[in-house]
Amino acid sequence: MVFRRALCISGYLFSCGALLLFFYWKPEWDVWANCVPCNLEEADIVLLRATDEFQRYKRKKVISLNLQHLLDHEKPEQLFSEDQESIIHRAIVRPGCKVRYIQVQKLRYIWDVLGKAFVRVGSLEDSHTCYQIHQKFGDGLTRRQRELRKLVCGPNAIEIEIRPIWKLLFTEVLNPFYIFQAFTQMLWLSMGYYEFASFLVVLSVLSIGITVYDLRQQSVKLHNLVKEHNKVHVTAWTKHEGQCGLESCHLVPGDVLLLEGQRLSLPCDAILLDGSCVVDEGMLTGESVPVTKTPLPQADNVQPWKKHSLEDHRRHVLFCGTEVIQTRPSGKGPARAVVLQTGFNTAKGDLVRSILYPKPLNFRLYREAFLFIVGLMFVATLGLIYAICVYRPVKETVMMALLLLTTVVTPALPAALTTGIVYAQKRLKKRKIFCISPQRINICGQLNLVCFDKTGTLTEDGLNLFGVVPCQDASFLPLHSFSSGPLPWGPLCQAMTTCHSLLFLDGRIQGDPMDLKMFEGTGWVMAEITNDGHIRLLAMISLLLLPVQAPSEGMSILHQFPFSSSLLRMSVVTKELGKDTHGLYMKGAPETVAGFCLPKTVPPSFQAELKSFTAQGFRVIALAHKELSLDAVESGLTFLGLLVMENRLKGETRPVLEELREARIRTVMVTGDNLETAITVGRNSGMIPSGDRVILVEASDPEDPYPASVTWQTVEDTQPCKEKNQDPCITIYDKSSSSFHFAMNGKTFQALQKSFSSLLPKILVNGTVFVVGPKIERKGGIYLSKSPRMDFGREGDTGQMTALKMAHAGISLSEQEASVASPFTSQTPNIQCVPELIREGRAALISSFAVFKYLVLYGMILSMGCALLYWQMQVFGNYQFLVQDAVAMAAGLTMSLTHAHPRLAPFRPSGRLISPPLLLSVVFSILSNLAIQTWGFVFVKQQTWYAQVRSYRWCQTAFILPKDADCKDGRFSWLFTNGCFGSTRLPCTPRYCLHSSGVWALILKECIFIIPTPLRKFKIVMTHGPCSPVPSTIVADEEENMGFSPVQQEPESLHLQDVDVCPQEFSQTGLGQNSPPFPRKESYSRERGVREAQRRSLRIAAKHQAD
Repeated sequence: MVFRRALCISGYLFSCGALLLFFYWKPEWDVWANCVPCNLEEADIVLLRATDEFQRYKRKKVISLNLQHLLDHEKPEQLFSEDQESIIHRAIVRPGCKVRYIQVQKLRYIWDVLGKAFVRVGSLEDSHTCYQIHQKFGDGLTRRQRELRKLVCGPNAIEIEIRPIWKLLFTEVLNPFYIFQAFTQMLWLSMGYYEFASFLVVLSVLSIGITVYDLRQQSVKLHNLVKEHNKVHVTAWTKHEGQCGLESCHLVPGDVLLLEGQRLSLPCDAILLDGSCVVDEGMLTGESVPVTKTPLPQADNVQPWKKHSLEDHRRHVLFCGTEVIQTRPSGKGPARAVVLQTGFNTAKGDLVRSILYPKPLNFRLYREAFLFIVGLMFVATLGLIYAICVYRPVKETVMMALLLLTTVVTPALPAALTTGIVYAQKRLKKRKIFCISPQRINICGQLNLVCFDKTGTLTEDGLNLFGVVPCQDASFLPLHSFSSGPLPWGPLCQAMTTCHSLLFLDGRIQGDPMDLKMFEGTGWVMAEITNDGHIRLLAMISLLLLPVQAPSEGMSILHQFPFSSSLLRMSVVTKELGKDTHGLYMKGAPETVAGFCLPKTVPPSFQAELKSFTAQGFRVIALAHKELSLDAVESGLTFLGLLVMENRLKGETRPVLEELREARIRTVMVTGDNLETAITVGRNSGMIPSGDRVILVEASDPEDPYPASVTWQTVEDTQPCKEKNQDPCITIYDKSSSSFHFAMNGKTFQALQKSFSSLLPKILVNGTVFVVGPKIERKGGIYLSKSPRMDFGREGDTGQMTALKMAHAGISLSEQEASVASPFTSQTPNIQCVPELIREGRAALISSFAVFKYLVLYGMILSMGCALLYWQMQVFGNYQFLVQDAVAMAAGLTMSLTHAHPRLAPFRPSGRLISPPLLLSVVFSILSNLAIQTWGFVFVKQQTWYAQVRSYRWCQTAFILPKDADCKDGRFSWLFTNGCFGSTRLPCTPRYCLHSSGVWALILKECIFIIPTPLRKFKIVMTHGPCSPVPSTIVADEEENMGFSPVQQEPESLHLQDVDVCPQEFSQTGLGQNSPPFPRKESYSRERGVREAQRRSLRIAAKHQAD
C-alpha cells in the first residue's frame, strides 16, 4: 500500500501533474493504482459503479462513527436492546460500538454487519407491517433511541451549501474541454501566434466566467429555496417526556408528530396514524386540488404496510414540502403521524437531488458524438503520418503534428451539442414551459408517440351535471335534468349530498370538480364542526350538510373511504340528524358498484343504459346505498341509479391533435374512465379520425376447462362472443383502406401479460385507447420505453407521477415552475405545450447537428490547408488564423439562434450522428473542399510569376526583409503604416488562395446550414456572409517560421527566387541600395514575372514618396 502510494506520487511529479489530472477524470484508475482490493467490511475506500449503461465510477471514503459517548458507563447491550430489529442495531460493530458508512449523493449508507452490504439509512424499514408501526412507534421513541438515530441517520435537513467561487472555478477549469483548449493555446503561443492565441484565451476566460457565474447563481437560488425547510418548529411526542416542542432538524425516523395547527409546512415524510388531514401538495407535485389523508389501518397481518395498501399507500403518507391546511382529530386526541423519512430521503429531498444530480440520459446522440470525435482523432493520426513522411527535422514534425491535431479536433465540438438546448430552453420559458432536465429537450425532437390523460388534459377540468337516472324497483326511470327542478328527497339525493370528498375550507367548498358539481346540484349547503362546547358530542363528525328545502334536519359524514384508483370506488358512512340510523353510500365505476349491489336491485337493462350514455361521451357514475349494520359494510347494497356528467373537450384539444396527426405523431389516450366514454372522447377529439374502426381487445385468464383466450371485436359489433374457444377473425386490410385502432382495459392488459406476453408489445405500439390503472400504466410505460422504435412522451396532471417519470419526456400541467412529477412543467392548462415542445426539440436537435457538422468541416478545411502549405514549409499567418476562427465562432453562435418552424413537419429529424446521410454529407463536403483547395494550390504554383519559397524571415508583413531590418526603422515603416496590401492588388500566393477558399467555404457552409427547413425557420440577423466585404487584413500574406531553422543568408540580401512577391530594387526610396542585383533566370516567363513585380513595387514606392 505504501509502495503504491509512493509510486503514484512519483508519477504525479514526473508527469507534471498530468497523471493526477487523469486520476481526477477517472476515479477508478486512482483506486486501482493507490489501493489494494479487499472485502467490503475491511475497506477504507469504496469504488462505486453506476448500474446504468454509462457505468460511471465514484470514489467514496468509508467514515467510521464512534458511539462510545452514548454508553454512560453502561454495557452496549443495554443501550441497543430497545432497537434490536432496526437496521441501526445490525450496523453497530462490536466491540468498539462503531458504525461505518459512506455518503453518496447526499444519502447515507451504513454497513450492515449481518447482511454484508451497505444499506441506506434515514427512513423506517419497509418490512414493518401496519400493526407493527402502530405498536412500535405509536407512543414515540425514548431519549436514547432518538440520540442514536440522530447520530446514525444525520440531521433532518436539506442543506445546500453555496459553493465557493474558487471551488467552482477549479472544477470548471479541470474540465477536459478546457484542458484541451489550454493545450491548444500553449501550442499556438509556442509557435508565435500571439494574436490568435490571445483571442482563444479571451474566449476561454469569458466562457469559464459565465459558466461559473451561472453555477453560482443556481447554487444561491437552490440554497434560498430550501433554507426555510430546516427552521420549522414542530410538536413531537416522546415515550417518557410526552409532548415537547423542537426544531424540525432534530426529528428522526420513528418520532411522533402532533398535528394540531391549521397550517403546517411538513419538514419530513410521515405516516398518518390517527385523525385525518387535508394537505395542499401543489408545492411538491403541482396538484391543485387539496388531498385528504387517512390514517394507516391497524391491520393485523404479515404483509408490509406498503403492500397492504398497494399503490394507494400514498393516501396515508404526508410528504415533505407539502402544507397541512386542515386537521381533524380522532377519538383518541389530536391527529398524529410517525416520521417516515428525513433529510434527502424525503420527497422534497428527492426533488432537490434530481436537480443536483440529474440522471444521465441514454441518448445515442452523445454516444455517437464521442465515436465521431474518436474518428477525427484517427484522421489526426493520418496527419501525423503525413507530417513524418515530409522528412523534416523532428522538432518541425512534432510541431506540425500537434498543429494538425488541434485543427482537426476542434475544442468546441463537445459543447456544440448543447448550444441549441440553451436557446430552446429560453424560448420555452417565454411560453411558460419550464424544464428541470434540459438534456431532454433534444429527446423531444425525436418523439413519435404522445400519451394523453383524458380528464383535465384533453377535456376540461370542470364537469357539467347533465342529469341523473334514478333506479326504482330494478328499473330505470326517465332521466332527471336539474334544470327542470331539484331532485326529490330520497336515498339518491342523500347519496349525491354525502358521497364525496369535499372540504369546507376558508369559508368556501373545495375539492374535486366532479364532486363539487354533484353537490351543487342538490342545493344543500356545507358547514364545518368548530371547537365549541359541542365538540365532545360531535367529535367524530367531520362535516355537517344542511338542506335548503328538504324534509330533513341535515346529514353528517362520520367517516370517509377516499376514492381509490385501484378499487375504482369510494364510500362514506353517514348519519341523518335527528335519527338513530346510519347509512353507507358508495360511488364509483358503474360495473364496480353494480358488483356490490344485490342482483335483484340492478336493472336488467343496466349495460344498455350505460352504453347509451358512454357512447355520447358522457362520464357515468353509479350510486348505491345500504342501511348500515356493524356486520357488513360494502356488500348487499341497493342500486340507486346513474349520475351522468358532461365532460366537454377543451377548445385547443382538437387542433393540437390534428397537428400531431398531420406530423405523423401517434396520439394515445390513457385514462381510468369508462372504455366506451374514452372511445367517444377519442372520436370527438379527432384522435380516432372519422371512418376509422376501433377494435376492442378482450383477454381472459385460463379457466377450466378453457385455456386463456383473446377476442377481437369491433365497436360497431355489439354481440359478444358466445363460446370461450371461439376464434373470431377481423379483416384489417380491405378495400376501404380505413385505419384501425386497438382499445383495451386493465383486466385485458393483465391477462395478456400473463398468457400472451409476445402479443402485448404489438398491441401497445398500435393501440389508441387504454383504460388502465396507475400500476398497469407503469408496466405499459416500461414496454414502450424499451421499444427501439418508440420515443414516447406523456402529458397529464401531476396525479400520474409514475407514468410521467417513465416517459422519455413527461409534461405535467401545473401552476408550479418545477414539479417532482416530470421533467417538464407547463403553466398553460391545455395541450398546446406538446407541439411547442416537439418543435423546439426538433429545432434544438437540428441546430446542434448543424453546429457540430460545421465545426467538423471547419477543422477539416483548416487542417487540409495547413497540410498543403506544410508541403512547401509554409503555414497560415496570425490574422488568417484569427479571421477563420472568428468566422467559425460567429457561425457557431448564430446558427443556434434559429427559431423553430411554426408547423410540425411530417417527419422526424435524424437522431444519429453516425448515419449514412450525415456521413455522406460530411465526407462529400470534405472531398469537395479538398479538391478546391488542391486545385487552387496547384493553379497558383503553375503561374509564370510564382517563385518557390526556400528560406524566409518575417517581420509582421508578407515582404521578406533583411535579417537585421528593424520594423521600427523609418526606411521600412511605410510598409506597416500604409498597408502594403491595402491599396494595391498583389499576385495571389498559395497561402492566400488556400486561406480565401477556406474562409469563403466556411461562410458558404454557414449559409447552407441555416437555410430554413420544415423543422426550423430563419429568424436571425446574419453578422457576416457572402455580401459582407472582406477586411484587408485577411489578405495579409505573413510568412511564419514556426520555429523552423531558416537557411542562412547574407546580410542585406533579398532574393526573388526565395519569396512569393518581392521588389527587385528600391532605388527611389533608399531601400536596398547596397543590395546585389538579382540573379537572372533562364526562363523567360520567370523574368517576365520578375519585371511585373518590380514595376508594381516601384509604383507603390513612388506613391508613398509623393504622399
